[in-house]
This record gives sequence, structure tokens and C-alpha cells, in this order.
Amino acid sequence: MHKEVTRSWPLFAGIGTMMIAHGLQMQLMGIRSVAENFSVITTGIFMAGYFIGYFSGSQTTPKLVQKVGHIRVFAAFASLASLSALLAAVYVNPVMWTLSRIITGISLVSCYIVAESWLNDRATNKNRGQLLSAYMIILYIGLGIGMLLLNVSDPKNYEPFILVSVLLSLALVPILLTKRPTPKFKKIGTISIKELYKISPLGAVSSFCTGVIHAAFFSLMAVYATKSNFTLFETSILLFIATISGVLFQGPIGYFSDKFDRRKIIVIVTFLCAFFSFFAIIFSGSSLVNMYLSIELPINKVLFFLAVGFYAGLCLPLFSLNLAHTNDFVPKEKFVAAGGGLQLIFGIGAISGPIICSLFMEWFNMNGFFIFLIIMHIVIGTFGVYRMNIRKVADNPDSTFTPIPATITPAGLELDPTAEYIEEPYTEKVKKMLDRKGVVYKKEEKSIEQPVDRKTE
Repeated sequence: MHKEVTRSWPLFAGIGTMMIAHGLQMQLMGIRSVAENFSVITTGIFMAGYFIGYFSGSQTTPKLVQKVGHIRVFAAFASLASLSALLAAVYVNPVMWTLSRIITGISLVSCYIVAESWLNDRATNKNRGQLLSAYMIILYIGLGIGMLLLNVSDPKNYEPFILVSVLLSLALVPILLTKRPTPKFKKIGTISIKELYKISPLGAVSSFCTGVIHAAFFSLMAVYATKSNFTLFETSILLFIATISGVLFQGPIGYFSDKFDRRKIIVIVTFLCAFFSFFAIIFSGSSLVNMYLSIELPINKVLFFLAVGFYAGLCLPLFSLNLAHTNDFVPKEKFVAAGGGLQLIFGIGAISGPIICSLFMEWFNMNGFFIFLIIMHIVIGTFGVYRMNIRKVADNPDSTFTPIPATITPAGLELDPTAEYIEEPYTEKVKKMLDRKGVVYKKEEKSIEQPVDRKTE
């Protein structure tokens, strides 16, 4: 892997440690809510608090970074995230937990913005694809490890919350000790929701539904497993499988989406998600299924784990598919702006996801979790079929599938190798050499540079 990836180890180490803490805290609060006898709707509301904070922070943090700089913002919000974990440990009630989740959402998205703009500043046209891949892998592996840490202690104790706080504080160390200069922050514009819908109705609708689905799945999966009498170890393994599957399936799905009509791939993937959601209900030994389908199947957790693994593997790449499909209809110089708009739509959907899903779980018991997911995937698939019948496929050679984490910010979207060409700055050594010779370089398209004498310029 390119040397710039290894040079960015302080940033990767810090964000990786933070994701371990996030993965642990998110699922820990879901499991603890069951132990505290919170209603499912109450759990859905305070879980949605994270996405409210995430949405708010993504709008305000860029201005803060411009004022005080990257390191100060990262340090401040990592400390706030650590504080929010302690707040949840001391005050175990829905109101304080909602506040804790909002603080966590604001804090983590702020750290994402810092990390991704920092990586983008270090990127060149040769290595930004590698940086993006390394970043995504670290994010998902960190989340997966955090979910396995559920086994460290009983969620009813305060120790797991202390561990979350320690990990978030530890994430500061490599960032604060780095010698590398902080980047100049560049404000990135986005395309409005209305304009995005006109450009790609399927991309906009699917991104909203994907936000609803992802937020509901990762916020309430632990609640589902705990209420279904899974052991803590089984729950952690289930969550780990779901997270890692999302990484493993990105490549194959991306390959087929570049070979065929991307809308067909979106439709096939989302209907397969509905299919595996249905089988997850069957393999859970649900009494509702037995009642209406008159079948008797033993509880087979291995098959259930496989169904959830395939579901998550197909579901998590949906954001990248939506982005690639939307980019099919926009010029290359607008790829990042379009991605920022889709991320905004995704965030709005994510706020409502846990709340609506919790209502389904209240109405249909635990089956409501997968029933809700089935309905949302059918909405995407049906709308996709409708769009294929009224619009021809677009052929944009600049647009290709790139695996991207759904939490990415517009700054991180610039790491996409298919995005606009980066004008790469000279190193300090080259600049000094040119200054001594009295020569300045004028940049032209694709950084093709011609020497110009300063006296005649």
C-alpha cells in the first residue's frame, strides 16, 4: 500500500480507536435499555438522538474547523464524546440517554469531518483510492471489534461505559502527538435536495430509505437479539458478522454495478435484502410465522446468523450504489457536491429510522423489526422498477462504483478516485528550489506546469 497510507497512521489509529468505542457504546445502550425495561419506542427515540446530533454537527462543524483548526476541534469533540459515555453511565434514564446520544452524534461527525478533510489534504491522484479504502476498512473493523467488546463485562455494570470513555480519550493521543502540519480546510458545496431529485429520483428516494434502514438496523439489532433471548456472546457475534459482511460484499456488488444497468443492481440487491429479512423471521422460530404460514421450524441460530449476514452484506453497499447511480447523471466536477446532497438526504432518513422501526416492534412484537426492513426495501425496489420503465439507462464513463462508508462526509467524498482531478501542491523542498532560481510555476489543466520567469510574468 502507498507510503502515504502508512504516514497517516496517527489519524487512522485515532479514528479506529474511536470507532471501537462507538461500536461498543451504540450496542451497549441498546442491550442495557432492555435490562432497564425501557419500552422499545423509548429506545428508538433515544437511539435516534445520535442521528439528530450527527445531522446538526455536519452542518455546523465545518465553520468551527475554519475558525479554530482541525486538532482543536478533534480534541474538543473527542472529549465531549468521552463525557457523553460517562453521562450515560451515571444517569440511567431515557432523557439523559437521549442527550448523551445527541452529544455523541455531534462529536463523532465532527471527528469524521476532521479526519476526512485531513486525509483529503494528504491525498494525491495516485493514492486517494488507497486512502479511502484503508479508511473504510478501519471504520468497519473498529465497529466490529467494539461489538465484540460487549463480552468484557455485564452491560448492567458501569465498567463498559468507563471503557467507552477511556477508548474515546485514548483516540486523542496519536492525533495530538502528530508532527505533521494541519491542513487548510476547504468548504465544499452540495447540491440541493430538490435539484438532486430532478437529477436522479431513484438516487434520492433510495438514499432516504437507505438512511432509514441503516439507522434502524444498527440501532435496534441488539435490542431485537436481547429481547429474543440471545446470549450476550451470541449478540456480539451476530453484530460482528453483520458489520464485516458489509465490507466483504462491497467488491462483488460494485463489480456487477459497473457491468450492468446500475438500477437493476439496486433493485435486485434490495429485493434480496427483503428476501433474507423474511428468512430471518422464519429462522428465528417466530410464532407469528408459524401462525400464518402453518409451518413448524426449529430455532436454528446458525441459519438465522447466515440470513442476517447476507442481509447486511447486501444492504450496507446500498449507499455506494445510490451514489454511483446518481453520478451517472452529473458531470465529474459535481460528483462531490452530489454526494454531499445524498448524504444530507441519508441523514434525514436516519433520524426517523429507529423511531418508526420501534413502532413496528411495538405493534408486531420482535417480528416488527424485520417486517419494517422488508417494507422499506420493497419501497426502494418498486420505485426502482418504476424508474426503469420511464427513463433510459445513462452511460457516464466517469462514474464507477467506489466502496464508501455511509457515514462519510463531503470532505471524504473527495477521496473518491473518480471525482474531479486534484491539483497537487509542490513539496516545500521543490518550492524553495524554485524560489532560489527566481522561477514560479503556472498551473494548467491536470497540473501540467510550465515555467514562467517572474520578471516577464
